[in-house]
Amino acid sequence: MKRRIALAAIATAVATPLTSFAQDKPPIRILVGFPPGGSADVVARALADKLKSSLNQTVIVENKPGAAGRVALGEIRRAAPDGQTLILSPSGALVIAPYLFKNLGYDPVKDFAPIARVVTFDFAVTAGPGAPAGDLKAVLAWMKANPAKANYATPGAGTVPHFAGLLLAQTAGVAITHVAYKGGAPAVQDLLGGQVPLMIDTPVETIEHHRAGKLRILAVSGEARSRALPDVPTLREAGINMVADAFFGLYGPPGLPPDMATRLSNAVRDILRAPDMQDRIYALGLVPAYGNADELAATQATHFKRWDAPVKASGITPE
Repeated sequence: MKRRIALAAIATAVATPLTSFAQDKPPIRILVGFPPGGSADVVARALADKLKSSLNQTVIVENKPGAAGRVALGEIRRAAPDGQTLILSPSGALVIAPYLFKNLGYDPVKDFAPIARVVTFDFAVTAGPGAPAGDLKAVLAWMKANPAKANYATPGAGTVPHFAGLLLAQTAGVAITHVAYKGGAPAVQDLLGGQVPLMIDTPVETIEHHRAGKLRILAVSGEARSRALPDVPTLREAGINMVADAFFGLYGPPGLPPDMATRLSNAVRDILRAPDMQDRIYALGLVPAYGNADELAATQATHFKRWDAPVKASGITPE
């Protein structure tokens, strides 16, 4: 009897610290530089939900909107390299913003530790009730004939959608005015309300409204049609010879220990391989595209070079 009691006491002593350890780990924060409801927020929350189980640790998403994602990047740059503060960043603040600001406030390469490429995506060119019926060419012809109404919304100045719109206008030979919002969610509201006729952003923001018949995705900007939107043509199929894409990457602060980055990266890899997570991402019009730290860094460098000519051709000078 005494032996059984002693064994039970040992088992309790061993089990309790393990449970307490899991509960006492400080939470991991994943920063998102845009308001709730947008594509970065949706992907971050899906990732956080899975990371909780994978890491046996609380993972929360914090929205830090401002300056098209640059405010959140500034915070991650100053964070302690302990793995407790991460960021899911769209590529724009890392590959386009450096062309636009003389004093960006951060070095897009040296000030962030790449962890994992999470998803890649094309952009949806979406028409609202403020645009006429018809395909993309019909809407662009209407814009050309009505320059005062020729506007397009994006989630912010300096984002990839901003410059995808400028490239679209240049390629189509139509003058279109950019209207910057503080995230995709508020832009969608004005698109639905008819305040702007056109929007360019990830499919996440408009795909459900498209399916419900409230908005019309006229084209997607990739090399091929979206798996989630098989009936929607690419821009090239719609007669506009251009392609534009982007990515979301998970980063940590500078100095993040390599073993910690690898542990987080491997967790993301396993999550993105799961069929339910893949289905969830594809349904949003995005593509699960895991890449390790080196692959994320290489993707960032490739996209930076890719946007050099379009940004310079836009005529926008660094501020």
